[in-house]
Amino acid sequence: MTLARRAFAFAATVAGFALALPATAQEQVLNLYSARHYSTDEALYDNFTKATGIRINRVDADDAGILARLKSEGSSSPADVVLLVDAARLWRAEVDGLFQPVKSPTLESRIPAQLRGKDEGTGSQWFGFSTRARVIVYNKLALARGDVDSYEKLADPKLKGKVCTRSGSHPYNLSLFGAVLEHLGPEKTEAWLKAVNDNMARAPKGGDTDQIKAVASGECGVALSNSYYVARMMRSSNPDDRAAIEKVAVVFPNQQSWGTHLNIAGGAVARHAPHRAAAVRFLEYLASDSAQSYFANGNNEWPAVPGLKPDNPALQALGSFKSETIPVSSIGANQVRVQQMLDRVGFR
Repeated sequence: MTLARRAFAFAATVAGFALALPATAQEQVLNLYSARHYSTDEALYDNFTKATGIRINRVDADDAGILARLKSEGSSSPADVVLLVDAARLWRAEVDGLFQPVKSPTLESRIPAQLRGKDEGTGSQWFGFSTRARVIVYNKLALARGDVDSYEKLADPKLKGKVCTRSGSHPYNLSLFGAVLEHLGPEKTEAWLKAVNDNMARAPKGGDTDQIKAVASGECGVALSNSYYVARMMRSSNPDDRAAIEKVAVVFPNQQSWGTHLNIAGGAVARHAPHRAAAVRFLEYLASDSAQSYFANGNNEWPAVPGLKPDNPALQALGSFKSETIPVSSIGANQVRVQQMLDRVGFR
């Protein structure tokens, strides 16, 4: 059993004991399955309990582990709220019937329609609560900004042997490629993916932080990264992180066309939630100004609620940008077609 699997098994066991504890007649509880693992979220949950009196029992695991657990538990699942990272994962859980629709004036007024699941008249099945941009990072000594200021330019032959990215099948890239499919259509998207693959400096490997460091070291000229990885390194106290970030520059792509791709972290009410009212109340709390500030300052994400300005020096340093406005639900729905394209062009 891998370390990750052992960690999940241990967390699931501990959480299982917690969820099995009987609540007193006066006590209200909320059972939360979360793929978010940020220390600042602790204050987020504590403040909800202080404000409402609802105690949170939590299961922490990665997205795949949470979805597998929900499926195995079926109708006996104690989960009330599910927090996942990436629109592709939220869409998959919805398709697999793991969520239930929520009709909430609070959520509908605060979370933009493009950051929610589709509403078939009974409400959306999931809601985005924070956003992150898929930015382009480049070595400012080797390339000019104009060489890499759009996603399309990653396919330019002048970048032959210079592009680095994590696996094409990772949800962060599947979502970006799904957005490109919305903008360019299938034929042009598949040709673009092939050309990007042909420009690779090396086989895809590692996470987004690894891509940034590879650009800084000169192994790569340009890479894709989620914005919060850049901001995290900007705020890091590690001298190596600060030295690496000084060697790179960041571009918000496609400012002259459709805008930079945005992805989300979001939440939903579990299909068999035993405490549905508390679950809806928790989702509404996540859309509050105070909770939104935790997302921005804790994990360097932008609030999903429009008009809120995060008090985060790294996000402020990155500056404002134009983002795409296509529904993230359509991006998630494109992941199967995108994966087929990746397989055909040999994009690992």
